Amino acid sequence: MNRIVVYTDPPLLASATAARLVTAITDLQTSQPSVAIALTGGRTGTAVLEHLRVNTAATAIDWSTVDVYWGDERFLPTKHRDRNETQARAALLDHVPIPKSRIHPIAPSDGPYGDDPELAAAAYAKELTGVTLDILLAGVGEEGHTLSIFPDSPAVHETEATVVAVRDCPKPPPTRISLTLPAAREARQVWLMTTGATKAEAVTTALSGASEVDLPAAGARGSDLTLWLLDKAAAGR
Repeated sequence: MNRIVVYTDPPLLASATAARLVTAITDLQTSQPSVAIALTGGRTGTAVLEHLRVNTAATAIDWSTVDVYWGDERFLPTKHRDRNETQARAALLDHVPIPKSRIHPIAPSDGPYGDDPELAAAAYAKELTGVTLDILLAGVGEEGHTLSIFPDSPAVHETEATVVAVRDCPKPPPTRISLTLPAAREARQVWLMTTGATKAEAVTTALSGASEVDLPAAGARGSDLTLWLLDKAAAGR
């Protein structure tokens, strides 16, 4: 099921999405022993986490039962400022009482698998085995990419692997690790967040039944819900 929610501007989208996350996580915690979410990076994804940190209602979240994963990651050294993990820790994770064992980062380029993104991707796929993501957060790029899956790239054609190494990425840095679209479709809910007039064409095309090969965001669909969270500019078309 697709649902579209339009907010006035990016700051309101970020704050409202944070509030929506509080409600979603606490509701899930009333009916299941743990909650698995996958984070995203970028301006909007980081802003959502910053708003979640200061949202007074977020004190209702029992962080001891929340598992945090990532939908994609820039394959860079530990603590590099451009890693999604680094940004998420600064925005939220270092400020809430979540056990270290509940945080599941993608290996960095100076980690246990060395500078080999294929090995790091295989390791993350193994870590995700048996995990059903309750909520997968993702952005949408101007050309319609989501996660680190770009139009007509090798990753968008992947049908079996759940996590892949992405090389020669058209946006820096060139090497990344990403969940695939089949993996995204295993998530119960996928929340696609994007802002700005430059995203309007991609949003409209994705919602009009575009091929995921041409526009990967069209293929990121939750098994229960696909939630599009847009500002007015991104929804303009």
